Amino acid sequence: MADGVYGSDRQGLICGFQFSAGHVGHPLALDAALHCLAAAQAGDAKHADAQGDFLWLHFNLSDASAESWMRAHLGLPEEFFDALHEGSRSTRIEDAADHLVAVVNDVAFEFSFEASEIASLWLAVHPRLIVSARIQPLRSVDRLRQAVKDGAHFSSPVALLNHLLHDQGDVLVRIVRDATLQVDTVEDNLQHGRFRVQRAALGKLRRVLVRLQRLLAPEPGALFRLLSQPPPWLAADDLDELRQSTEEFSLVLRDLAALQERIKLLQEEITAQVGEQTNRSLFTLTVVTVLALPINIIAGLLGMNVGGIPLADSPHGFLTIALIVLTFTMVAGWLAFRRRD
Repeated sequence: MADGVYGSDRQGLICGFQFSAGHVGHPLALDAALHCLAAAQAGDAKHADAQGDFLWLHFNLSDASAESWMRAHLGLPEEFFDALHEGSRSTRIEDAADHLVAVVNDVAFEFSFEASEIASLWLAVHPRLIVSARIQPLRSVDRLRQAVKDGAHFSSPVALLNHLLHDQGDVLVRIVRDATLQVDTVEDNLQHGRFRVQRAALGKLRRVLVRLQRLLAPEPGALFRLLSQPPPWLAADDLDELRQSTEEFSLVLRDLAALQERIKLLQEEITAQVGEQTNRSLFTLTVVTVLALPINIIAGLLGMNVGGIPLADSPHGFLTIALIVLTFTMVAGWLAFRRRD
C-alpha cells in the first residue's frame, strides 16, 4: 500500500473476484487472476464455460500503470482503450468482436448536485472476463462491489453488467426524487414570496439534470441496437434483463425531462414575480415624484427674487400657499392611483 495508490494495488486494481455457477464470488489478486486466464487460454476454456466461471477486475485509472497493464495482460479489444480517450462520453454499449464495450455514466459517491460529480465507468465484457475502470469513486459500481461482498450470485458477466445497470437506475431514481424535493421546497418558498435566493438554486439544479439527461439519453438507443443484433454468446435471460434495463432508463429519462420542464416553469414564474416587483417599485417612485411636483413648482416660482410675488405682504400668505400645494398634491395623487387601478 505504501507504493501504490490509495484503494488499489500497484497496477491500479481496486478489487478482483472469481465467480462460479451457483457460488458467491470470492476475492482474488492479480496473480491469481492471470493464472486463471492463462489456464483458460491453455485449454480449459470449455471447462470454464461449462462451469460458468468468470472473473471481474475493477481498476482505478488514476493509477498511471493501470491502462498499460490492462493492455499488456488482459487481451482487451482496442475499442475499449479508444473509449478511454474519447472526448465524448455518452453512455453506450457496443459489440466489439467477442467483447461488449460499455461506457456507463454515473455520479460520484458523494453526489451533491454538482455537474463536476458526473463521471464515466468503462467496461469490457467477455464470456469469461469483465473488466471495469473508472477515474473517481462512483456510487453504482460501489453498490455492485458491496453486493458481491454480501454474497450475491451471478451466473455470467452480462448478469453482473445487468446488476450494475439496475443499480445505476436506482441511483438515478433517487437523484430524481431528491431533485423533486428541492423543487418542492423552492415552490413553497415562492408561495411565500421568498424567490430571490431560489433563482441560483434552480439554475444549478437544471444544469445538472440537463447534463444527466444528455449523457444518459443515448443509452436506450444503444441498448436497442444491441438487442436487435446481439452477440451469439449472450443468453436469452441476459437479453431479457437488458430489455428491462432499457425500460427503466427510459422511465428515468422521462422523469428527468418532466422535472426539467417543471423547473423551467418555476423559473418563468420567478421572472414574472421579479418583473412585477420591479413594476411596483417603479410605480412607487413615480407616485413620489408626482406628489412632490406641485410643491417643487410653487417653491421654484415663489423663490425667484423678482417683484410682484403674490401674497408677499399678506399675513396669511404661507397658509394660503400651503393649502394650494396640498390641494394640487391630493389631485396629483388621485390621478396617479386612478391610473394604476
